[in-house]
Amino acid sequence: MASCAYCSTTILFGGTREGDLRFCNAKCQANGTLSRVATQLPREDVERYLGEVHRGNCPQCRGDGPVDLHTSYRVWSAVFLTQWSSRPAVCCKRCGTKRKIGDMVFSLVLGWWGLPWGLLMTPVQLGRNLVGAFRTPDPSRPSPALEKVLRLQLAAGAMAARQRAEASLR
Repeated sequence: MASCAYCSTTILFGGTREGDLRFCNAKCQANGTLSRVATQLPREDVERYLGEVHRGNCPQCRGDGPVDLHTSYRVWSAVFLTQWSSRPAVCCKRCGTKRKIGDMVFSLVLGWWGLPWGLLMTPVQLGRNLVGAFRTPDPSRPSPALEKVLRLQLAAGAMAARQRAEASLR
């Protein structure tokens, strides 16, 4: 299965292509520029920022790190409407586990009520949260997922600075 070059969501059907990149929708394709800029950032700048974030305090609880990317999964349904999502967050292990447990409870209460997808996706999302609560990123080093997210943040900052500089020249 393919995944979106911008948000990393799994693409089951469709999506849009731009060169060798694949995106889940037009919004992600528009944001795909960030992906291209992110790949061109100097490695030493990325590694320095990655180390600072990984060893720093949790952005959510301000507790001690290590900080990494933790993804929780949820689903909600209403008769013939079902929505499921992945919710990534840069945080410590404790905050990541809390989010996974919270989304498990959310899905247990609100996930089952849709036909047929609610009945099918609720156990999937519950299982993903359960596995994720026990299989967390290696605390000794940043995960590739955290690097990708932080590269995109750095790229967004670089693009904003470039736009400000261009605007000031006009």
